[in-house]
Amino acid sequence: MQLDTIFAPASGAGRSAVAVVRISGPVTRDAVARIAGRVPAPRQATLAALRHDDTVLDRALVLWFPGPASFTGEDSAEFQLHGGRAVVAAVLRALAAVPGCRPAEPGEFTRRAFLNGKLDLGAVEGLADLIDAQTEAQRRQALRQLDGALGRWVEILREDLLAALALAEGAIDFADEDALVAAFEAELEALVAGVSRRIAAELDREGRGLRLRDGLAVAIAGPPNAGKSTLLNALAGREVAIVSAQAGTTRDPLTVDLELGGYPVQLIDTAGLRDTDDAVEREGIARARARAASADLVLWLHPADRPAAPDVATAGTVWTVATKSDLGAGQGGDHTVSALTGSGLDGLVAALERFAADALVDGEGAVVTRLRHRTALNAAQASLVRIGAERGARDFELVAEDLRGAVAALAGLVGQIGTEDVLGAIFARFCIGK
Repeated sequence: MQLDTIFAPASGAGRSAVAVVRISGPVTRDAVARIAGRVPAPRQATLAALRHDDTVLDRALVLWFPGPASFTGEDSAEFQLHGGRAVVAAVLRALAAVPGCRPAEPGEFTRRAFLNGKLDLGAVEGLADLIDAQTEAQRRQALRQLDGALGRWVEILREDLLAALALAEGAIDFADEDALVAAFEAELEALVAGVSRRIAAELDREGRGLRLRDGLAVAIAGPPNAGKSTLLNALAGREVAIVSAQAGTTRDPLTVDLELGGYPVQLIDTAGLRDTDDAVEREGIARARARAASADLVLWLHPADRPAAPDVATAGTVWTVATKSDLGAGQGGDHTVSALTGSGLDGLVAALERFAADALVDGEGAVVTRLRHRTALNAAQASLVRIGAERGARDFELVAEDLRGAVAALAGLVGQIGTEDVLGAIFARFCIGK
């Protein structure tokens, strides 16, 4: 199928020193020759005057990547321009005038790399995560995925399952040879059990991989005027939340993303918990309880002179934090702080860094970093569990079918098979130039 040639800016919008425009597709060579006057040697940056309708648009570096040795696997090129908006717009207009060229859709360059076998879906998602990475730990995890960690892991499991499938087919073919069937079955069981254990181990720690992508959720909860918004501002280092002596100021949960010790943390300021007749405040309190319930850690705040036992239900950890120690109040709680003077804040931050490291360090080695991954592995595991449950009354035709189902689930994990809806959802998250 002949595809259009696509083009798009591959650098950020707005004024900059350098802007990059990327081109990929069958008429890329013609487009480069038409605008730059010639096609440079492959993979060598060459200075050229870019022209359109006998007008010089810019003097830029031009790079030519003949397929299949390119990111997309197609003939590709880049113009490295001066970063003024008018320059970029002029070059984009010139490319649009080339027959067979059109602006790219979001993620279309990466989609072509996937379709041409340059990346599997795990690597595609790693690339998206690398673009979005805000912390060092997220960068390391995303780079592992981009380097193919998921694909390599899946391939090892797939090879074992295909070997088990060959044994199941052998048991079917030699059904009247009891000794041979028993030998086939013993080896098959060992292979299936090994794959099942590896999937179970990955599913056990997949929560860390997901949390590393999204950030560890730390909810700040407590009664009104306990200093929740003040603490949020102090930890964020800027005025994020409105601070007021009036109770009920905070209604909707307010989230701030931080990097603590190289790990991503979401701090969530919530409404003060109390009984109230105000319908809007009641809704804010309900949302506060919901965020606390799903948080990895809850900081339960209370003024040091008015201790209040934690009044939240959560599956996570709860730390009590006594606030306003600058007022000379008594000590209490796991931590005692004063957001006004800064007393105790360094200790609280250090404790949060340790908590994040303990909770997320294994996530860097996880290959399951998305709900889609977990769903596929659960499907594969369900097939393997059925095989294990059939010992003593085993129908090898059903075993073979379950093994094919497990192989198919793993293949879908890295995009060897998949639906158009799944692919569309993944690539739509990318920016235009990727």
